[in-house]
Amino acid sequence: MGVTPEERERRYANVRAALDEAGLDAVIVCGSEYTGFEGAVTYMSGFVIVHRYAYVLLPREGDPAIVFPTEARYVGEHGTTWIEEQVFADLPGAWLADRLAGQRVGVYGLDYVLTVRDHQALAGRVALEPFDLEFDLARAVKSDEELESVRESVRINVDGFHAFLAAYAPGRTAAQTFAPAEELFVERGCGRLTMNMVLVGPEFAIARADTVLGDFCVPSLEIAGPGGHWVEVSRAIGVPGAEERRMLEAYVEYFEAAREAMRPGASAHDVHAAVSRGFRARGYDLGHVTGHSIGMTMIEHPKIGEGVETELRENMVFSMHPHAIGRDGRSCLYMQDTWLVTSSGGEPLAGLPMRIYSDQTAA
Repeated sequence: MGVTPEERERRYANVRAALDEAGLDAVIVCGSEYTGFEGAVTYMSGFVIVHRYAYVLLPREGDPAIVFPTEARYVGEHGTTWIEEQVFADLPGAWLADRLAGQRVGVYGLDYVLTVRDHQALAGRVALEPFDLEFDLARAVKSDEELESVRESVRINVDGFHAFLAAYAPGRTAAQTFAPAEELFVERGCGRLTMNMVLVGPEFAIARADTVLGDFCVPSLEIAGPGGHWVEVSRAIGVPGAEERRMLEAYVEYFEAAREAMRPGASAHDVHAAVSRGFRARGYDLGHVTGHSIGMTMIEHPKIGEGVETELRENMVFSMHPHAIGRDGRSCLYMQDTWLVTSSGGEPLAGLPMRIYSDQTAA
């Protein structure tokens, strides 16, 4: 799914406005092959990392550059980027330090993605500032072009859920059950951008052949379609116990609360309070963040959580997944949806009823 020149300029203009507000001269956008952390580079360049790492340098004025390490000449299909200046450096941090010496530079990925060797090369020559929050807020409101990519990812993920549902049966392994969904994801253009798991009690487990599913299954389906936008959509499957049925009551309440609460001007804290109320009232711990902005990086700012006062804006997209854990520490429920903030409230994009599925019927 190509990105129009107008969309590219919109992205750069928003990031440059954030640089202006922060008084910075440029931003280094970091990405690595670790699943979910490559998307910021794709967002800024069209390039998809499949090996090692890469950086995009966007100055406040002038043209961008994309920088690759020379020890891995192939880190992806270089022709997919729209950036003309493509740099292969023995030490990317040294090249960046030469270009940016004496400047104040924001770094997206300073704490988690920028490599140690490149940080050492930059430190002392460039004033580095954390820029994760500012960058994510600059890209949080999606354009119509981006929203079509989001909706396509959702359609693929919903079809993948139904493929998982059709393959599920107690006694089958997670690998056997996930295989049809993963085949569908690859066929539909997700490539490497899938991160799918199942919950075993309150803990996540990958789709391995030694993970045997019981009569109640909680899959976690997280993928990015051809446009690179991540989404998360899933429902529990099988025969729930009494505790999970009680948790489902809170999920139904959350679903309706989110429709009302996710409006422009509401704070992320307000949304968290509204959607978590039913779980708290029933005495459940919430074992995972209630929700978070999602885009071409899997987890973006802001999160939907306690004390987060960032205001929602129309066309922000959030993954919502309250994680209810029972007092026994084992029973849990974790169902995901990708939501769009609209002028009239939250819109769950998948169109799946909030229920537990059993043999392709609702529990």
